[in-house]
Amino acid sequence: MRAIFIRHGESTGNAGVPCHDLAAIELTERGHEQARHVAASWAEAPALIVTSPYIRTRQTAAPTIARFPSVPVETWPIEEFTYLQPARWNGTRSAERMPHLERYWSAADPDYCDGEGAESFRALLRRCDAALARLAAMPPASLVYVFGHGQFIQAARAIVADAHLDDRGKMLGFWRKGEPPAIGNAERIGFCWAADRWECAVAVAA
Repeated sequence: MRAIFIRHGESTGNAGVPCHDLAAIELTERGHEQARHVAASWAEAPALIVTSPYIRTRQTAAPTIARFPSVPVETWPIEEFTYLQPARWNGTRSAERMPHLERYWSAADPDYCDGEGAESFRALLRRCDAALARLAAMPPASLVYVFGHGQFIQAARAIVADAHLDDRGKMLGFWRKGEPPAIGNAERIGFCWAADRWECAVAVAA
């Protein structure tokens, strides 16, 4: 089976607007334009469309859902990775959080949890494992479009491409201040399940 993961379009958070509820962040007008472009670019109808519960992914998926109205839509727990405790950081700008982000990733402790509402890197990987297992269980000819978040998709790619590394090894190469291997808004990453293993396909920018 094939699964194409799509990161949501540009959000107000990506544009630097402080947020108070990570799940409620919406797309900018540019993000909506990216979502429409993604929907228009599909070469075939999927068997299933999956979104995270967050508003920005549902908004990104909306034009694709409208294009394929007979395709079932499901919401899975593939929300973005929250590694800083929301109560301490909601309402702040990315520049204010940067020193704390740098410390978190430099420590590279996959079991560290920053507090209530956050999750560890290891928990993120296990959440990704569960989503990939759910996809792998679908009929072999299935094509699924999965609308999600950059770091969740990046973690899924690390599970597939860096299977030889342990969780700390995956974490050490995960974050470099937004540089690769970060995934851009509306970027698509393909995965193929065959012969009882996942393989990564080429990234497609929207």
